[in-house]
Amino acid sequence: MSSGGFAARLYALRTGAKLSQEELAQAAGVSVRAVSDMERGRSRGPQRRTVQALATALGLDATGARDLESAAALGRPRPRRAARPASPPAGRTATQSTPHHTLGLPRDLADFTARGPALERLRTLAEHLDPAHPPVAVVCGQPGLGKTAFAVHAAHALAPHFPHGQYAIDLRGMDPQPTAPRDALARLLRALGVADSAIPTTTDDRSGLLRSVLRERQALLLLDNAADEDQVRPLLPGRSPTLTLITSRNTLAGLESVHRPELTLLRREEAVELLTRVIGPERVGRESQAARDLADLCGHLPLAVRIAAQRLAARPDEHLTKLVTQLAENTTRLDTLQAGSLQVRAAFALSYRQLPPPARTLFRRASLAAGPDFSPRSAALLAGLPLRQAARCAQDLTDAGLLQPHPTADRYRFHDLLRLFAAEQLAEEDEPAHITAALSRADLWTLRRATAAARLFDTEPHPDTSPDPDPDPATAPTDHDQARSWLEAERAQWLAALGRAQDRGLHQQVIDAAEAMHWFSDRTPHWELWAQVFRRAVSSARALGSKRDEAIHLNYLSWAYNMCLYDHASALTTARAALIAARESGDQLQVGWALGYVAGALHRLGRTEESITHLQEAADHLHRQTCAQSRLAELTVLNTLGQHLRHTGRAQEALTIHRRSEAICRAGVPGKPQELIGLYLAVTRQHIGNDRAALHQWNEAEDPLRYALTHFEAAHMPAWSEPARLDLGIVLRHLTRHREAHETLTTAHDALVRLNNPRHIEAADELQQLNSVFDGRPRGDSARARR
Repeated sequence: MSSGGFAARLYALRTGAKLSQEELAQAAGVSVRAVSDMERGRSRGPQRRTVQALATALGLDATGARDLESAAALGRPRPRRAARPASPPAGRTATQSTPHHTLGLPRDLADFTARGPALERLRTLAEHLDPAHPPVAVVCGQPGLGKTAFAVHAAHALAPHFPHGQYAIDLRGMDPQPTAPRDALARLLRALGVADSAIPTTTDDRSGLLRSVLRERQALLLLDNAADEDQVRPLLPGRSPTLTLITSRNTLAGLESVHRPELTLLRREEAVELLTRVIGPERVGRESQAARDLADLCGHLPLAVRIAAQRLAARPDEHLTKLVTQLAENTTRLDTLQAGSLQVRAAFALSYRQLPPPARTLFRRASLAAGPDFSPRSAALLAGLPLRQAARCAQDLTDAGLLQPHPTADRYRFHDLLRLFAAEQLAEEDEPAHITAALSRADLWTLRRATAAARLFDTEPHPDTSPDPDPDPATAPTDHDQARSWLEAERAQWLAALGRAQDRGLHQQVIDAAEAMHWFSDRTPHWELWAQVFRRAVSSARALGSKRDEAIHLNYLSWAYNMCLYDHASALTTARAALIAARESGDQLQVGWALGYVAGALHRLGRTEESITHLQEAADHLHRQTCAQSRLAELTVLNTLGQHLRHTGRAQEALTIHRRSEAICRAGVPGKPQELIGLYLAVTRQHIGNDRAALHQWNEAEDPLRYALTHFEAAHMPAWSEPARLDLGIVLRHLTRHREAHETLTTAHDALVRLNNPRHIEAADELQQLNSVFDGRPRGDSARARR
């Protein structure tokens, strides 16, 4: 025990009151360790509130409490203070009036680029700083985003607002043993002018002393590379005019009441600007397209762009196109992205090594997922983890900056370079047999779910003959909206699974999936992938020697060429092949369909008379068949025949044909659900409306077109509703209901563009004609305009 000063006084007061250290600690609300340190002289200058609590616990009067406080004050550090002008004098920087210390800011980069909004947000914090609530800003994100560079740049830019100093400390959050808060506090206290002998022993006391020292200081703290919340909490000011910047690869989501300036990937033009600042505008100007390509190949990641720029700066005669060619090779891109000690791979590896084994596995295996993003379910299947654990790992990877979450859906994606890194780790750490097993497991589950979801659109379901049910009925889609949502979100996954299933010889599974998908394909004819789906089904049918399945899927493929790819020559060749296969298999229904698809391709190739002849042959052939499916095929063929007649100027004949289709719909088709017949009736009435329009019977055309549009909208079939909306808009224009026509045509045009439907050109032409009618008048109905 020390023989004098505060320590001796406290010991004498405690023993005189006949209190043990434990009793005094409990009464004062401090730790036993703190009381022991104070009596041994290891903590010679406790905070004022601690002394007050001790005086109360000891029962001291005002004079005794004042004496104890005076003794404590003698042991408190007296850091050198800088003047506190409201702003630095003109011509002087803040650092010129700040005492020297060991935690000076790192060098700012003269070629620092972009980040204006984030820097402005920090500037606002500094200018409106409330000492009662000193601001803390957390800068987090994926490796290579430039978090430290931004924080250092911001600290230099904001230095004039903090004349009492700027202090930067690397907390080594990515090291196997990050800096302990106790050690970080000691370094900060020393830099702030506290003598080693005055630095308390415990973390809590050091934290309290830091808050006391910073209470009146306009300082800026940069806590770089933080590991977690527990590491930085003790380093944060209490009441103080201090700004604290924290950088971390983790989100530090547990830190309360902090600001989060957002750092995103650079925009392409910002990446090119960074490249320009490093290597000079002359080189970039000579190869401007190569500069843009280089930015894209770097994924607009600041670290990658800087490394590429540094490489080029070190090789002044090297062309940008050479580096672009090297970066274009995926297998060696990460090898290329290094310049001296700067390496993209090393930056990623630091974060990867911090992960627990399950998260590492999910990170690697997720690189096997097809498409731009993936769900926790896909990741779980690939990683061989329970869904709940996989979801937790995906969140951890997001917090570590290794995955990017979708803003609204429960899905994740890689940055391009991180996907390459994950694939590298997969090749290094996973056995090929394990990778194959992971893909097989995911493919089997995905194809079963996709097949079950697509069958929900089957208007002729056959539960007893359906293939494998959904692999997880508890989470399976139960209606059209859910099924469509899943099939759209996971289309890259199930399409890849379909291809791998065929490669493994699972041909019947491929055929079953494609058969189910054809019901859904009617809802999404703007998807070009349908040609790929049905080509695979045709190949699998041939591998199994099934002429009937070959004919069916050749017909589907002809439809895809016509409706999805607009490749009408291929559609004709395919439909003729389907006709041959159908006749060889003896399937008369497929013969009728094939004749219809031949006609459709001929019509789109401008061979309309040949098309009409084939449609008449198809209608006669199907009319002779007795099965219910033949009636539906007959309806389709009749509607198409009438359409072609209308296009050749034979609108009255077309109307007669479509009235025949309407009669079939009204009579019903035995064994077919009313929902399906209602859809055929809506299609038929759309044709009737267009027939009336072709006959200039505009008033009679409106009602059937509105009927069709309403039915398609209720069925959530935009690929069908929007062409009907365009047809209605044309009729409204001819009825001189200009405002309504304009609204209808505009909606149709925008939707047709989104659907990649070539009729958007027709919609644009109609809008142009309508606009010319206005002649500068307000857009309203003609009667209103006349008034």
